[in-house]
Amino acid sequence: MSSHEALLNPNGTTAAVIVTHKRVHLLKHSLEQVVNQTHPVDWVIVVDNGAEDAADTAVKELLTSLAKEKAVYLPSKTNLGGAGGFAYGFLHALALGADAIWCADDDGRPASQDTLETLYAQAAKHKLAEVSPVVANIEDPGKLAFPLRQGTTWHRRVEELEGEFLPQYASLFNGALISAKAMERIGVPDYRLFIRGDEVEYHRRLAQSGLKYGTALNAFYLHPDGSGEFHPIMGGRAHAQWPDNESKRYFTYRNRGYIINQQGMKRMKLQEVVRFGWFFLLQKRDPKGFIQWLKLLRMGAREDFRRPRN
Repeated sequence: MSSHEALLNPNGTTAAVIVTHKRVHLLKHSLEQVVNQTHPVDWVIVVDNGAEDAADTAVKELLTSLAKEKAVYLPSKTNLGGAGGFAYGFLHALALGADAIWCADDDGRPASQDTLETLYAQAAKHKLAEVSPVVANIEDPGKLAFPLRQGTTWHRRVEELEGEFLPQYASLFNGALISAKAMERIGVPDYRLFIRGDEVEYHRRLAQSGLKYGTALNAFYLHPDGSGEFHPIMGGRAHAQWPDNESKRYFTYRNRGYIINQQGMKRMKLQEVVRFGWFFLLQKRDPKGFIQWLKLLRMGAREDFRRPRN
């Protein structure tokens, strides 16, 4: 398959895939934006993670009422996590014959009704197999939900971004649009990662594929602020991620240990040791935290994907 065959086609079919887990009140806002896009989707697939009898009825009824004949409800009694949920949804979209998959979590939503149209326009202009929107803070859309780097500069506000397009950069799963043909090369997310870092590993595969991708700086997706996890180090020249609870840190660092030991990640592996050595030992002065980080990193490197017991 040539790279040209993997390009996003605005005249093809599109399946929106949304993963939810016991947050039907948030899902409503996401669905309302997705079903009213100026570039209409052909299917709205909702993966209901850890579905329970009462909750799954509410999710299914909400989906059907908003998406009508486009609704595809996929309940899973097992909580597949973000990684498994997107894998399930992506494969179902491919089975339906979708030419492209537009993905989202339940706590975010497209910023406007022309978000998908803008993504397709940028994909056509730059000949892309994948395109992502800018992920902005849902409470304050002038801020970025996650720090974004252009060149060597890290930005935290939308107004600091330059131009209309950022090549070879993508925030995956938050409004990303991916061609079905691209998935023949990059596959679907890895269920073993469960949560945290699954989008980074998927980005690694996209980067390794040789396909063209990037971020449309004139398209926006709203998401709860996640920038608080990214702590500036080295005078703001770099960041270290430190989630606010033990469970998130477990999956973040364990999965990161797996990712940095994969093909194409040699440079990041060195950067990781320098950044977190600085963060834990010099900035936090927390040698125990550094040792725990190192243990989790080694678990991931060994592909030890056991989950902590509740």
